[in-house]
Amino acid sequence: MPPLRERREDIPLLERFFVEKYSKESKRRVKGSSPEARACLMSYDWPGNVRELENAIERAVVLGSTDLILPEDLPEEVIEARPVTDISTTKYHETIKQTKKQIILKAVEQAEGNITEAAKLLGVHPNYLHRLIRNLNLKTEPKK
Repeated sequence: MPPLRERREDIPLLERFFVEKYSKESKRRVKGSSPEARACLMSYDWPGNVRELENAIERAVVLGSTDLILPEDLPEEVIEARPVTDISTTKYHETIKQTKKQIILKAVEQAEGNITEAAKLLGVHPNYLHRLIRNLNLKTEPKK
């Protein structure tokens, strides 16, 4: 089996599995990760593979203080791998538009396609989120 860094598409699935597992074990209600924490998880190379990811999620669930895993709940080396956007080569409005798209898509993914839940995660009204999705030409499909 290839290393986790070559199977990045598995990270969100493993993350959800480990969050559920350690939420039950620690008797905490953790729903998942914030978009920022998810970006950190996706950017890190995971030299320790799945075991290292599991340990990071366990630590975040146990030490976290909210119902979402935040970047500050993750190990330092994972936080440092957070992607940095190179703004110098992109125009301001295009950078803002792309950032909005990323944030919205991550929230919708985290809410498993539920726009109302994604709006709650983002702290916006569901109607506003629907309008943003339409204006940014995003394709979101509810998970079944």
